Amino acid sequence: MSKAYREKRKLERWKAKAMERGENLRSERKERKRITEQRDQLKKELKEARARLRELETQIGKPAVMDKVDVVSLALQLFLVGHISFRAVSRVLTLLSGALGIMNAPCPQTVINWVTRLSLVRIQSAPQLNGSPLAGAPSSNGFIWMIDTSIALGTGKILAILALNAGYYKIGSGAPGLGSVHCIAVAVAYSWTGEAIAAFLERVIAVMGDPAAYLKDGGTDLQKGTRLLGERGHRSLSIDDISHFIANLIKWRYSEHPMFEIFMSACGRISGKLKQTILACLIPPKTQTKARFMNLHRLVRWAERLLKLSPPGRAAKGSVLSELRACLDKLPECKGFIKGFLADVLPLLECEKILKSRGLSESTLAQCELLIQSIPSAGVREDFRDYLHCHIEIAKKLGLEKTGMPVSSDPIEGLFGTGKGHGTGETSDANRIALRLPAFCGPPTREEVELVLKLSVAEEQDLIGDIPSLTKQRRRVLQHPDELDSLAADRAGAPLELIPGTKNRSKFPKTIDISSYYKNTASPATACQSGCG
Repeated sequence: MSKAYREKRKLERWKAKAMERGENLRSERKERKRITEQRDQLKKELKEARARLRELETQIGKPAVMDKVDVVSLALQLFLVGHISFRAVSRVLTLLSGALGIMNAPCPQTVINWVTRLSLVRIQSAPQLNGSPLAGAPSSNGFIWMIDTSIALGTGKILAILALNAGYYKIGSGAPGLGSVHCIAVAVAYSWTGEAIAAFLERVIAVMGDPAAYLKDGGTDLQKGTRLLGERGHRSLSIDDISHFIANLIKWRYSEHPMFEIFMSACGRISGKLKQTILACLIPPKTQTKARFMNLHRLVRWAERLLKLSPPGRAAKGSVLSELRACLDKLPECKGFIKGFLADVLPLLECEKILKSRGLSESTLAQCELLIQSIPSAGVREDFRDYLHCHIEIAKKLGLEKTGMPVSSDPIEGLFGTGKGHGTGETSDANRIALRLPAFCGPPTREEVELVLKLSVAEEQDLIGDIPSLTKQRRRVLQHPDELDSLAADRAGAPLELIPGTKNRSKFPKTIDISSYYKNTASPATACQSGCG
């Protein structure tokens, strides 16, 4: 082997080792670079995480409520949305004061003042509301006014006006609730006659403008009030509430039924027999004596289901079925009445459900026509059809026959129920209830809360005035018996009246209220006051 060959082989081996060494070095450099970049990224993320942690640690000690607006807003939400009492609101805020950063939790009277001022703010802000423009009523304010009266403890009777956007079904879905309406006026008087209602509405119209229509029940005082306004040049249309119309329709058809009194008496006796027994879960639902036909279908449905629990055939002695049959009284004799009642009423209730959720329009009218055909009683069928066709003409006049016209005054009924049952205490004072009604129309906004805080005590007294209070009267008279005659002087004072942009200036005449619901037993078709031919 020559020297040149050996040198050549040596050189080749060196080259191979050099290439292998270089390949390893390049791989190591790449790995070191990757590790270095990963280390730098982890260091950066660690630094950011530590900074974020320090920021969160500093925020833990910060209060969630930063200013008084937040405190007032939270208190109002707890009362109006959470439906807890004034004392409970104070207790909750006291319990959470440390976590929320509240220095001094409000007392119950402070919360009451905030609710009262929220009502005043909403009443005074009512003229700023904008309704939907209507082709059929271009001169109206674009709202449908729901009007109704309600009694409370004492001699006062409340009249409230709620404004619902006439184009509600264009922008909303489902039946309108308290969050969809605005309480624009409320007043308390010792009696409400047609003349007094017309005078009050006229003062509200002077501030708010004419509504597109009035939505009301079948009370004669409300009907007369709107009629008098029409005679004075305020020719807004009138819509009859569908729930009250159906109640009148049921009363006209079944109040004189030979089995009606037997059925009602049997239900009363069954209730007494089922109480304090193992069958107490089957007692009938409660029904009010006044306006009983508004919810009579619930009692009839209960009776139908109760009878299904007693199938034909003998019952074993001492069994639960035998005990149930002993409590049924004369209810099995009313099977024909129950069957006929449900056959007439269930289609009406299905139509009512459709019209409340979607409004009266040409499409909902067509749906109701299919249901009306299944009603066996010709009188009920024709009277309800007349009601629908009468009101679809009103919808056409307003330009709402395509989108839907509201025909239910449930929001104002719910407002009265909420106002009477929440925040009134043991004494359901009409003035106190009326003063808080506007506050229940939807949750408060931050802008409203800011206005609540800006309203001074002097401005509040100027808007409310000196109104009688049953609670104050109770304390004064029970502690000082010689003050009994002072109640007559309190009666002479002006009751509450809240109108947008005006002060308390009630001057209603003292007349006797002679209106009553469901007094007329004639066909409800003849009592329709909607202005249809």
